[in-house]
Amino acid sequence: QVRLEETGGELVQPGDSLKLSCSVSGLTLRPYTVAWFRQAPGKEREFVAAERRSYGNTYYADSVKGRFVISRDNAKNMVYLQMNNLKTEDTAVYYCAADQGVIMSAMRTPAQYDYWGQGTQVTVSS
Repeated sequence: QVRLEETGGELVQPGDSLKLSCSVSGLTLRPYTVAWFRQAPGKEREFVAAERRSYGNTYYADSVKGRFVISRDNAKNMVYLQMNNLKTEDTAVYYCAADQGVIMSAMRTPAQYDYWGQGTQVTVSS
């Protein structure tokens, strides 16, 4: 059974940094595209970042480019999201996702991903 579990969400102040972790079990992570999405209250789930299964190319939403970094440790079956210079608009539930068959043109689409975690709350507030 495939399971993804996010940890690391908490209440922080604007300008702070935070690192989210996603532990993956039930599959070998290496051939999978992994991604982070987020969902704020009353809004649709939106793409944050992804790392492709091949060559490790990374992709980011414009709103987080230069502040967030996605990474993975295939040996540990872990995915990470380093978030720097957090803003109040980054407040959301953050979800880790994985799929082996994501095509590049659709990697920002939640429906492309078969496997999801339950999410971890990140709140940025002064």
